[in-house]
Amino acid sequence: MLSRKFPVALLMERRQIQQGYWILPHWQLLGVIAGNSLAGKDLGRVAVHSENNCEQFLWTGFGLRLFKDSAESYWYNLVGKTPSLFVVCRADTEYELAPFIVTADYDEAASHMEADDTVFSAPMPPEIYPWLEQYVVANYQPREKKKRKRKSWLEESKYGKGRPKIQQNRG
Repeated sequence: MLSRKFPVALLMERRQIQQGYWILPHWQLLGVIAGNSLAGKDLGRVAVHSENNCEQFLWTGFGLRLFKDSAESYWYNLVGKTPSLFVVCRADTEYELAPFIVTADYDEAASHMEADDTVFSAPMPPEIYPWLEQYVVANYQPREKKKRKRKSWLEESKYGKGRPKIQQNRG
């Protein structure tokens, strides 16, 4: 049976940017690291690099979870130009900004953006692509496209009912 969770870690960078009189933090997702060696790690962050106004952190303890009702979104992600993972972050008093979800579901990421959460994207790690592809093949069947029949709106409207059809002279 295919596992529905893949362990991942996140490499994020915080820079202090001056805007006018203010110095504000600017966060960026540098990449997603995937692999079974990350399984069982506690949720947390470790500073891995610090230089001038820039700090890099490794966030561990995350897992990419898959859900059957999101299989269509995973499929569109896989067949897109750049298959990606999305990291959803929220403001946190201890860390300023903290990731809390990693997903391959673009629809879920978009709904978090609408809710004013910060969402970053990164290219999908090569270890995850075949795992996700196998899950989609096992759990998603694309629907056949059906052509709609064109309706005659005039005939169905109150203006068209009971009115004699006008014959056009084509001669």
